[in-house]
Amino acid sequence: MEFTVVLQSIMIITFMIMIGALLAKTNPLSDETRRVFIQIIVNVAMPCIILSSIFHVEMDDNMFKMIALVFGLSIIINLVGIGIGFLFAWLFHRDSNKLREIAILSGLGNTGFIGIPLCAALLGPKGALFAAIFDAGVDVTIWTVGVIMLQKNRSFALQTLKSMVNIPTTAIIVGLFAAYFQLKPPGIIIDLTDRLAVLAAPLAMFYIGMMIMTLQRGQVRRSVSHIWVPIAVKLIILPVASIFMIHFFSLNTVVIQTVLIQSMMPTITLASILFAKYSADEQMGALTTIFSTLLGLVTIPLMVYVMSLFIQ
Repeated sequence: MEFTVVLQSIMIITFMIMIGALLAKTNPLSDETRRVFIQIIVNVAMPCIILSSIFHVEMDDNMFKMIALVFGLSIIINLVGIGIGFLFAWLFHRDSNKLREIAILSGLGNTGFIGIPLCAALLGPKGALFAAIFDAGVDVTIWTVGVIMLQKNRSFALQTLKSMVNIPTTAIIVGLFAAYFQLKPPGIIIDLTDRLAVLAAPLAMFYIGMMIMTLQRGQVRRSVSHIWVPIAVKLIILPVASIFMIHFFSLNTVVIQTVLIQSMMPTITLASILFAKYSADEQMGALTTIFSTLLGLVTIPLMVYVMSLFIQ
């Protein structure tokens, strides 16, 4: 992977975020606007990226094995990140009541909003498909381990499985089912998914840029003492640990690059929504997402460079 391609992609993402911030100057991010952005990104653009990738990738037994491998690696990396985050939270914030939030923010990345479009741009259809599978692993982790950690009774209810049934997950299942039985959709459907897929990256970055403009100085001051741990773990420590773990496996190059790039993603956008649902610190989740995204514009190219030293 050319480092200049990564740098160029990050620069484009930066400009998109800046455009979103400028849009928020004249049209502040209201709850209604937020819902519209999330609906279009999650329920239209991201499923189309997934389906478009499946339509353009030759599916065989070997590909299905790699898909299962990526899903398993996603679960492992997510759990390792949560474990490292909890350890660092215990070391530096032992008396805090936010250990669970710090651990979750440390392990779960924005593999959907940013990861899938970035892998599609850098690695093509295969990268986008593997990135979507990795993101499915994040969804499974957050709605099982994440929910159990946030609940006061530490139990897993079957109703939490309903949250895992969403349109992107459905797109993965339907797409892989069609690919397995070699069911090819009409050309107009393929063309439609290709065209709608390109909406994901710009809209997601505009949304993040608009979120940045909602920051208030008082909120930042109150949360800054806690958010440095998940940001450091998510952007630096976990990617480095993932590079060393993957280095010992003999895997397909695109699989390795996709998994490692996904491990470098900033904190998951869903964090603040999840925390609000389970009476955790919603504000801390939002601030960590925003600051880790901004810092990720610097750390992602740096981590890709480190990756290139180990993975040829």
